[in-house]
Amino acid sequence: METLVKQHWEHIYATKQAHEVSWTEEVPSVSLAFIHQANPAKHARIIDVGGGDSKLVDYLLAEGFQDISVLDISEAAIERAKKRLGEKAHQVHWIVSDVLSFQPTMSYDLWHDRAAFHFQTEADQIKQYVDLVKKSVNGTLIVGTFSTEGPAKCSGLPIQQYNETSMKAKFEAAHFKNIECKHQDHVTPMGATQNFVFCAFAKSA
Repeated sequence: METLVKQHWEHIYATKQAHEVSWTEEVPSVSLAFIHQANPAKHARIIDVGGGDSKLVDYLLAEGFQDISVLDISEAAIERAKKRLGEKAHQVHWIVSDVLSFQPTMSYDLWHDRAAFHFQTEADQIKQYVDLVKKSVNGTLIVGTFSTEGPAKCSGLPIQQYNETSMKAKFEAAHFKNIECKHQDHVTPMGATQNFVFCAFAKSA
């Protein structure tokens, strides 16, 4: 199953440019706002899950963060990001992996995901994901997903929609205290509007 999903994403990134896919953001403003609110130290361990060729890493590097990881299932997406960053790419830890196959060797002070969680559509996949963040995150968890007012598919694949209540239920059960949730109307490069719900959590003691 993972191989088919990986092939899907490798094909997407090999055949489409940033302006041809729905998730592109020139400025990831909501993600940055949540990260600024969390106020991590410049040496904090930060991971962007499903980061692909997102420009979030560009902004984090520009702000002086020193320990950034980007995980994506698509090697093509990561290669595109590396090429865009040039010499700065050497400052980033790049991880090619499906999130559910990821076996972290460290804990993270901040985990950001705007791309991977909503693709976990089966109960066991969702549990695996929640268990992973419970084990791997010792600080702030920021997750953005398609809301119940958003699309039912992304890039031809089914997704799991959430609202604030269902997002809180998933992660509060794993000992993450909700800080804030907010909705975002993301306008795609093609001009369509997609509604996201973002929630930030702090790991409970």
